[in-house]
This record gives sequence, C-alpha cells and structure tokens, in this order.
Amino acid sequence: QVQLVESGGGLGQAGGSLRLSCVASGRTFNNFDMAWFRQAPGKDREFVTAISWSGRRTYYADSVKGRFTISRDNAKNTVHLQMNSLKPEDTAVYYCAAEPRGSVVSYYESGYDYWGQGTQVTVSS
Repeated sequence: QVQLVESGGGLGQAGGSLRLSCVASGRTFNNFDMAWFRQAPGKDREFVTAISWSGRRTYYADSVKGRFTISRDNAKNTVHLQMNSLKPEDTAVYYCAAEPRGSVVSYYESGYDYWGQGTQVTVSS
C-alpha cells in the first residue's frame, strides 16, 4: 500500500502561482511513477501531468504545458506541482496518484493504483 497526502491548495489569482506537494509513505517511492489529475465541478477527472520514477521523463496535458511543472524528490518521497500563470479554468480538486514504475507512464486514471484525497485549487479572475 501507498499512502498519498496532498497539500498546498487554496485560493490563487489569475496570473498567479501555487505549488502543490504530495508526500508518499508505505512503499519505496522510487518504485512508482507519479501523476497529478484534477476534477472540476461537473466534469470528469482529467490528466494534468506525470513524471517517471527517475524524474527523467515528464508529460503534460496541452492545457497546462508551459505553465505547470512537475518535479519529484525521491529522497523526501515527495512530488511537487508548480502552477504558474494560473487561469480560472484551473479551478479543480487536484489529486496525486501513483502507479508501479514501468516502461510507459500512463495518462489514464485506470493506470494508477493509489490516490490521495485531493486538494482544492480555486483561481479567481
């Protein structure tokens, strides 16, 4: 089992920045690829970004490319999401997710075995 706890959500302004963190416990962190998903009110949960176990490969949804940056610190069992140039449409609950490391990092919810409880991000215009 892997336990994931997100933090850092809150209220941001359009054009501003927020930084989310997710701390993992229970299993060896560098055995897992990590991702962030988000779910806006009335919408399905969607992929935001992912990072391979080593940190060498990162992937982004087109909607956040160039604005968001995912990173990880395997020594601290932590993955971060730096969100810059925020837009009101970034408003959502953001979820951290983990999948056993593999040759391909998944863009799909079904690929991830472990999920955090989510943290709310609200961006005002």
